[in-house]
Amino acid sequence: MDIIENFLFEVAEKAINYKPIDKETALRILQVPNEYIALTVYLAQKVKNHFHPPNKIEFCSIINAKSGACSEDCKFCAQSKFYKTPINVYNLVPTEEILEGAYRGVEFGANRYCVVLSGKSASKEEVERICQGVEEIKKEGIPINVCVSAGTLGEEDLKKLKSAGVKRVNHNLETSERFFPHIVSTHTWKDRYETIKRIKAVGLSTCCGGIFGMGESYEDRVDLALTYRELEVDSIPLNFLMPIEGTPLQEAPGITPLEALKVIAMFRFINPKAELRLCGGREQNLRDFHGMAVLMTNAMMVGGYLTRAGRDIKKDYQLLKDLRYKRLATLE
Repeated sequence: MDIIENFLFEVAEKAINYKPIDKETALRILQVPNEYIALTVYLAQKVKNHFHPPNKIEFCSIINAKSGACSEDCKFCAQSKFYKTPINVYNLVPTEEILEGAYRGVEFGANRYCVVLSGKSASKEEVERICQGVEEIKKEGIPINVCVSAGTLGEEDLKKLKSAGVKRVNHNLETSERFFPHIVSTHTWKDRYETIKRIKAVGLSTCCGGIFGMGESYEDRVDLALTYRELEVDSIPLNFLMPIEGTPLQEAPGITPLEALKVIAMFRFINPKAELRLCGGREQNLRDFHGMAVLMTNAMMVGGYLTRAGRDIKKDYQLLKDLRYKRLATLE
């Protein structure tokens, strides 16, 4: 066994024993030569199968329940009021549309459904209306777990969502604390970090992810993974930048398929107990390596993203069939 093979086996053993992986080791994972990618994926899959049901994948879906006119200047986002982008702008949709989105998620085979609002923070009225929508989903017996992504929420609003039946709240740090000011200036990384701590404090499950390919360094990617390990988040959506015309990142470097696989493997080794989700940009960035990515992860977002269409659902079902995977369908 050569030096790199030995290194990768040692990393996998640490992860399986839930021992911390330091920054230097994590950086080495991202720099493993490409000829070792198959071994890296195999070992990351082994770690995944140790902590999670093997040969199973979860589908999750979202509804863009409030779109555009956002006061924040996130450089990757089509919904910021600062950029001219080809998207629809509308206020929070009626409860009926939130229900329709839940039914649509079930039709796709989704086990989770996230109600997503643009803006820095949902208003009190919007939180009340989200709660109404969640309660209606429960009342109608729609077989899907409901999550919410509504910005920087306070403890009172989080408790209301929990009482309504929300199990998990999404709040992404997006990147490292160091790189964050290069992407957003209208709020701070610390604001988001403290919100995640509040979500945990009220007893809600955490879903916190990142975007890769924005021009961040390997160190930024590692720091984000280590932060999520420190916070012990339950779910980590992995997004790969889809450059949107009109945004400051329309010419961003992006990420290659092999780079993406190494990022996923690094996150798996550092956060072995967390659910890893393949989300925005998975089809454009992973391309023919999609199946290898699925081996290391727990879930795929289906049915499209906030402002962009997603992968044909038939391809995702065919992938499951080819891998002999079963779709996870567990209600919390």
